[in-house]
Amino acid sequence: MIWRNARGRSLPRLAQRVGDDIAVRITRVVLAAAHLDHDPTNNRLRNLKALCQRCHMLHDREEHLRRRLLTLRMRNAIGDLFLGLYRT
Repeated sequence: MIWRNARGRSLPRLAQRVGDDIAVRITRVVLAAAHLDHDPTNNRLRNLKALCQRCHMLHDREEHLRRRLLTLRMRNAIGDLFLGLYRT
């Protein structure tokens, strides 16, 4: 199996010699627990899934973008409330 990044390029693997003519390739994958409904308080087993970090970020992409937009809107509202019009 060849592991690939988001652009389709193969990722380097670590090779270790076990014997004189046997090489073992090791790939480290870190798993993260993803909440399928994006609610961190819902820890039911059917709502959790173990994903690698890349897949977890892809799964949460829309939620991250939504929260980013909400944060920007809140900053604008606070600026309007205390400082007048918010200039970017």
